[in-house]
Amino acid sequence: MDIQPIRTEADYKAALRQVSALMESDPELGTPEGDRLDILATLVQAYEARYVPIGAPDPVEAIKFRMEQSGLTVKDLEPLIGKSNRVYEVLNRKRPLTLAMIRRLHRSLGIPADVLIAETAAG
Repeated sequence: MDIQPIRTEADYKAALRQVSALMESDPELGTPEGDRLDILATLVQAYEARYVPIGAPDPVEAIKFRMEQSGLTVKDLEPLIGKSNRVYEVLNRKRPLTLAMIRRLHRSLGIPADVLIAETAAG
């Protein structure tokens, strides 16, 4: 089967290319190709867990994700952020979250406070 450990960035990129190609062919489980995909995916996951840090999400993206996840509208956020124009300003990165907004969003939507207090990416 000739699968090698992923030790370098080049090894990682090569493994990602192989995983991508195998996923496109959608091999059956238990076949040589399916086993190869399973092993390569496991190696890629282990490499990423060790060398590819995942940063905290952007506060606005976290709010948008929760809105999508929960089927919420701008109207639903008004009690947490303010009138609809204020909600749009926050979602469009024109206005920063206040401490009171952060507290309400954390309590009501369960978004971790450390995510909400992080720097917002430029829009």
